Amino acid sequence: MLDILPFPLPWFVVGPLMGFTVAGLYALANLHLGVSGAYVQIVDAVRGRPTGARRLRFLGGTFAGTAVVAVLGTSPQAGWGYGRLGELLSPSALAVVLFAGGVLVGFGARWAGDCTSGHGLTGCSTRSPGSLLAVASFMVSAIAITWLLRLWAGGAL
Repeated sequence: MLDILPFPLPWFVVGPLMGFTVAGLYALANLHLGVSGAYVQIVDAVRGRPTGARRLRFLGGTFAGTAVVAVLGTSPQAGWGYGRLGELLSPSALAVVLFAGGVLVGFGARWAGDCTSGHGLTGCSTRSPGSLLAVASFMVSAIAITWLLRLWAGGAL
């Protein structure tokens, strides 16, 4: 690590920046922010269907930004560590769990009609009842799964 980004930005900086990004995109271009649509567009591009470049650029920028933070940052979020879960599982088992989790998140995002960021940022900001319900279910599910994993790990997470 190069120690150029020694700490992650605090929530009170990142939160308003995300809010202004969502509001700005909606106000200036009447577009919604979300990631799952970009994945669908990648599949469409592979199938030879026409795609919009905006979401593909957004997804590419997300991956590039993550790579920059991983290289330049020293925060605990940077790197390949998965905490206690990484200690309990072999690398191959961890890869299977992470892949399965990603597939389930993607399936759930498409089933819910949008991804978590789309519901949480854009849907809730436009007071969509479906998005408010989706975000509530995301939170309840996340808390329940975290509690179960903590119980499984003997309280060490």
